[in-house]
Amino acid sequence: MVELLTGILSVISFRVFGLSPMLPFYFAFIAGLIVITFIDLQHQIIPDVISLPGIGIGFMASYFLPHGLLNSLIGIVGGGGSLFLVAFIYKLITGREGMGGGDIKLLAMIGAFLGWKGVIITLFSGSFAGAVIGIILMLAKGKDSRYAIPFGPFLAGGAIVSLFFGDSLIDWYTMGIWK
Repeated sequence: MVELLTGILSVISFRVFGLSPMLPFYFAFIAGLIVITFIDLQHQIIPDVISLPGIGIGFMASYFLPHGLLNSLIGIVGGGGSLFLVAFIYKLITGREGMGGGDIKLLAMIGAFLGWKGVIITLFSGSFAGAVIGIILMLAKGKDSRYAIPFGPFLAGGAIVSLFFGDSLIDWYTMGIWK
């Protein structure tokens, strides 16, 4: 499944970005997201050995990417910081962890590669998909809201949506607001 998904997404990446300087960076980003997804589904962890170097690589790569260095830095801080804040407040209110540190670092990595706008699209699309699938799984398995579902795959999926459709989604949304 990993190889098939990697192959499909690499072909799509080539069709979208062509032989541009962005292609190798986005391919590495996608490959990292795929690996993270399957590790999180199987073990409910997101390895630092992928996400932490990914933050640095994404930031350095942003020199060649359309959003640039400043948007990458804002994406790192805003992405990781927003999930850190959510996790902190949740633990403060409930007394238990609701989100792991791996998700925080993953969203920082996504912010490095996609910038702050990519973080917003990733969070909205990933959270929406996670909520829908989470509710379905809880109902199907007869579990309550404490049922642990890894969030990393939904963040990764949201990042893929953002990478391929982010600009179109932002244009569609902002045109609807300004009409």
